[in-house]
Amino acid sequence: METMGFFNRLKSKFSKKEEEAKTYKEGMNRTRQSFTEKLNDLVARYRQVDEEFFEELEETLILADVGVTTVMDLIDDLKFEVQRKNIKEPKAMLEVISEKLVEIYYNGEDESISELNFQADGLTVFLVVGVNGVGKTTSIGKLAAQLTKEGKKVVLAAGDTFRAGAIEQLEEWGKRSNAEVIKQAEGSDPAAVIFDAIKAAKSREADVLICDTAGRLQNKVNLMKELEKIHRIIKREVPNAPHEVLLVLDATTGQNALSQAKTFSEVTDVSGIVLTKLDGTAKGGIVIAIKNELNIPVKLVGFGEGIEDLRPFDAHAFVYGLFADLVEE
Repeated sequence: METMGFFNRLKSKFSKKEEEAKTYKEGMNRTRQSFTEKLNDLVARYRQVDEEFFEELEETLILADVGVTTVMDLIDDLKFEVQRKNIKEPKAMLEVISEKLVEIYYNGEDESISELNFQADGLTVFLVVGVNGVGKTTSIGKLAAQLTKEGKKVVLAAGDTFRAGAIEQLEEWGKRSNAEVIKQAEGSDPAAVIFDAIKAAKSREADVLICDTAGRLQNKVNLMKELEKIHRIIKREVPNAPHEVLLVLDATTGQNALSQAKTFSEVTDVSGIVLTKLDGTAKGGIVIAIKNELNIPVKLVGFGEGIEDLRPFDAHAFVYGLFADLVEE
């Protein structure tokens, strides 16, 4: 049967990457239990792939937070595949769904869209944005720790000068990750902090500068002005920078994360998503929705509290985690 190929391809791909497969399988346990159970139940109740089957499938995908627009696209693609491959058995649909999720995610682009953009020489600047409480400072700390472990010299800019405790939190991560933190007093101008940090990073010949920012969404105009000012300073001091604008989102907030992504992509050029707490949600489908509806790739995913738990994103590994029980059968 033609549709049997994709699970086998996933299985062979991750037989060489056991650790990655295990991370995604364990990290996506909640989403898989909720999503795959519903799919298995659906498949068991239908004798054939018909209009009613598609209606229920649509509902199941929407409940997994794949996003309404994305689900409509996916259902159209699936109907086309059913006709093209003459699929009659509902069980055969599981493999087709998994393959289509990967296709929708990459949308003709290659896997390198999820890689962070580091400069071969000179300073790499990452600007990190996101609302308070999504794990922004923690993600910066984990990334800094991983980069210093790889031998890179990292400087952190404490640009979130409004939230009480944000500077101290970043300083704590600086100690843990062997990265220098550039700061000013609480309440000072974030753009001035970023300016100081760029100067410091250059004079120390650092490889990477990661800039924290305030996450005040209540007043979009202020946020926009602040980010524009920061952007201007970075561009002036480091041409072509920032090399990444990373938006941190909390996976457990589902559709709310999607609306945050929409807002932030209106006020700044978001180049990638850092999705935290993927292990804590049953709505991991949000990954596909963000990429398909906003065309912003997920670059890093968080699966827990440890420094090592921030991982590069791979859509094949994500789908492996989603269908692991079936892939490993």
